[in-house]
Amino acid sequence: MNYPKGTNMEKQNTTAKQIIYGNRGMNLENDLNITNEYYRDHDLALVYKKPTPIKISKVNYDTMKITEAFFESPSTTDYNGIYQGKYLDFEAKETNQKTAFPLKNIHKHQLKHMEAVLRQQGICFLIVRFNKRDETFLLFAKDLMDYIKEKDVSSIPHSYFEEKGFLIETKYHPRVDYLKIIKEHGGV
Repeated sequence: MNYPKGTNMEKQNTTAKQIIYGNRGMNLENDLNITNEYYRDHDLALVYKKPTPIKISKVNYDTMKITEAFFESPSTTDYNGIYQGKYLDFEAKETNQKTAFPLKNIHKHQLKHMEAVLRQQGICFLIVRFNKRDETFLLFAKDLMDYIKEKDVSSIPHSYFEEKGFLIETKYHPRVDYLKIIKEHGGV
């Protein structure tokens, strides 16, 4: 097709790279934030991302910019809220590993927090996205703790997520519907 001034658009696009539309740049945190907004908008659950506690130590008041800050205390898990009268708490992680989820991605204080939530009979779990497989799993904290206590390893194999976890289908709305799994398998 010829455009004004003799520009031929077909010839200009011959070096363009192929665009792959899988996930469209969305990461797990963004997907969960969109999902949680959907849950709130439809009065299904109140779940929020917890902010990391930061203490500001220096501010440039001329530019109104923070110039120095530090983590005040270790954070617990990423998300918490309430679903059908039950406290909900979970950590979300991504990995580029195909065969296992590295346990170094979960800190000891986070595991202690998850154990405390379980003692209080809250609903607690881990959501892990295996990026190279385009799979997202929900693994209940009890199964996570059982695995860590039974094994002296540095990672959880993908096969354990297939065996004990629940594959979460990625959809348009809600994007990562973890409440469906909680409702069917989480004791609510």
